[in-house]
Amino acid sequence: MNITNDIKYIGVNDHNIDLFEGQYVVPNGMAYNSYVILDEQICVMDTVDQNFVYEWLNNLEKVLDGKSPNYLVVSHMEPDHSAGIIEFVKKYPNAKVIGNTKTFKMISQFFNYEIINKIVVNDKDEINLGKHILTFVFAPMVHWPEVMVTYDSYYKVLFSADAFGKFGALDVEEDWACEARRYYFGIVGMYGLQAQSLLKKISMLDINSICPLHGPVLNENLDYYFNLYNIWTTYTSESEGVMIAYTSIYGNTKKAALMLEQELRNLGCQKVVVCDLARDEMSEAVEDAFRYPNLVLATTTYNGSVFPFMNTFIETLIEHKLQNKRIGIIGNGTWANLVDKVIIKKFETTKNNTILDNKVSILSSINDKNVEEIKLLAKELMQVE
Repeated sequence: MNITNDIKYIGVNDHNIDLFEGQYVVPNGMAYNSYVILDEQICVMDTVDQNFVYEWLNNLEKVLDGKSPNYLVVSHMEPDHSAGIIEFVKKYPNAKVIGNTKTFKMISQFFNYEIINKIVVNDKDEINLGKHILTFVFAPMVHWPEVMVTYDSYYKVLFSADAFGKFGALDVEEDWACEARRYYFGIVGMYGLQAQSLLKKISMLDINSICPLHGPVLNENLDYYFNLYNIWTTYTSESEGVMIAYTSIYGNTKKAALMLEQELRNLGCQKVVVCDLARDEMSEAVEDAFRYPNLVLATTTYNGSVFPFMNTFIETLIEHKLQNKRIGIIGNGTWANLVDKVIIKKFETTKNNTILDNKVSILSSINDKNVEEIKLLAKELMQVE
């Protein structure tokens, strides 16, 4: 695949993977992206996952057509991008490996191997390939400390590391935003401040194309992608609506969640997302919690605390710095309905989250009082009298 006349794609698609990073379901696989810049000096941008190193080297060899690379840039040391470094060095011993101080420390940690032929760069350092001048822009904690992006001023291409990435292989057609959103909030989300800092840095650059390490090359309507990233990195709600997340042991809490969904629709709510945390994909639930301004947590008291799937969900949201949300609570308990107090306590340390006044307190099963509580909660969520 040609990115430009002299920037070539040599990445791979992975359809064997079941869980990305050991936790994220990826039904459409993953892409591990790598690129080659052909100039007076030839530069390779990153490697791939360990299961595809030889396929990647073969792709590289075909593009080189008998030539030898001069540089390998290591943007990010996560193993799905760095597994081919040592094989590359062994095959092309005269090529220089470009990274920062933290990059080479991690190479030593991962491979117990010392790179001799290397160039250690600082933020905003440049390498001249001929026509192409590459500028290295540090992006620490997006989402590892050694991350840097690279800007090619000749074609105005940003090699963005994991920023602007998404789940999914490149030979599958799917909506970009859905899997990019799930990828961002699952993997980068807690580092919104750092991602926002990167956005500010690259806003000074004239960019025609974005080449991420996962997902498709972006070269049309870039304002759309920058706008979404600005929303996500500032923890701003993207769409109007309500997300209801529930866990239910014997069906009564589920019944309350579905009653609330119907009441919201009766009041004119255009978008209500309901998620069973015990059965639905957790990363999808996390994505929706960040997407909408209103979040309802419906669950049971369990061992004096919160039912496990809900507890995991809440802890994940807090870890990923959920903020600027209006949160409703539906609690259920038979002899000690404590769950609302526990949830409120958990969110005390978070930023700009508001617990709604109208709570639903179920004692085992729904009664007439609970029905009225659900109606009041729906009205508060919709901000109607």
